[in-house]
Amino acid sequence: MKSIRLFFLLFAAAGALAHAATISGTVTNKTTNKPAAGDAVVLLDVQAGMAEAAHATTDAQGHYSISAPGEGPYLVRVTHQGAGYFIAAPPGGGGSGDISVYDVAAKVSGVFIEADVIEAETDPSGALKIDERYFVHNTSSPPVTQWSAKSFSIVLPADAQVTDTEAQRPSGLPTAAKMDADGPKGHYSFNLPIEPDDGEKDTMFQIGYTLPYPGGKYTFRPAVTLPADNIAVLLPKQMTFTPGAGLDFKPVDQDPSVQTFLLKNAAPGQAIAFTLSGEGQIPRQPAQGDAGGGQDGGGQSVAANGQPGGGIGPPIDTPDPLSKYKWWILGALTLLLATAAAFLLRRPALAVAGAPAAAFSVQPASGAASPVANGAEFVPAPAGSVRLTPAGKNAALLNVLKEELFDLESEKIAGTLSAADYAEQKAALEVVLRRALKRP
Repeated sequence: MKSIRLFFLLFAAAGALAHAATISGTVTNKTTNKPAAGDAVVLLDVQAGMAEAAHATTDAQGHYSISAPGEGPYLVRVTHQGAGYFIAAPPGGGGSGDISVYDVAAKVSGVFIEADVIEAETDPSGALKIDERYFVHNTSSPPVTQWSAKSFSIVLPADAQVTDTEAQRPSGLPTAAKMDADGPKGHYSFNLPIEPDDGEKDTMFQIGYTLPYPGGKYTFRPAVTLPADNIAVLLPKQMTFTPGAGLDFKPVDQDPSVQTFLLKNAAPGQAIAFTLSGEGQIPRQPAQGDAGGGQDGGGQSVAANGQPGGGIGPPIDTPDPLSKYKWWILGALTLLLATAAAFLLRRPALAVAGAPAAAFSVQPASGAASPVANGAEFVPAPAGSVRLTPAGKNAALLNVLKEELFDLESEKIAGTLSAADYAEQKAALEVVLRRALKRP
């Protein structure tokens, strides 16, 4: 999916640009607001399949210092009470390596689903293709991470064939999420820490799967496992949505090319059903005549490859309860942008002809992988995935940056990005874009 591919593309492009350095910072326990003493700190080498490159332990003041054995790039992982917390290592030893951690509990009060977003379309084979995203809040006070082998449980249709899984932490760090079978067919659990919210940013789980679609008709019976403020269903205009009896799914009419239906305040155990019929694909390009000037009239559109998802407009006579999540669905860069830009601008591009290509991708949990911690998997790319040769790195990076600029403008038009955030992120993107344009 897009955010993980983008993260690793930028890291791969930056791989030869970072300086070996000493990385240091302070680990703070935000549950107690005290230094986290005695926590294990590990430096993970992105270009070596997330191999552990160096180790350290925080002292009584929560401080750590760790030496990078090579150029990187690296991630820093701190393990606190069994849960892992990550940051992108500051490039060249510059910048702070400070990390926040939280105490851990198997069940935490204040964890709920803000939105379950189901995007449906048909694929060329005639199957029903689904991208489903759960936006999970952790509003615990004092803040505590919910983590266990079953941190977050979901129920998919029993005949679903899972194609990929992904999660995104409140920090914005994308993570391949391990999803384990849990009981009856279609029941799964994620072994991933659900960290306390970072402002309005929460934890996002994304699952791609396909369903048999005989006769061009399928009835969903979603089973929510936590209270869900919103269940949103997005589908092409060519398809038909029929809600189950007595269910108040409201149409949301903003995007002329995508249908959206919204059910509010779904409770665990509530009988929910809807039927989809017909065939169609969610548009990948802006529709002609759209007033928004972005991805579509609502500022977004959904692509099967994890590109921006859209069509979520304001429910009738109410503020848009999902507007804050357009950021996640659009998949724009967050705090990783500044780190990647620093990597890219610190040194000239690698120019050794014939050097081996760096490649990264993410495997579903069922595939062979090198685990990081808590179900997170970062693995070298298999054959056929995106590979960046030295000659092609700039071209691939340039395409990604152009796409991100386009998405950024879409968010501005959709009103989902503050003026300050827009200015900061656009400036950083433009600096990297200009640098990439100057390279052969």
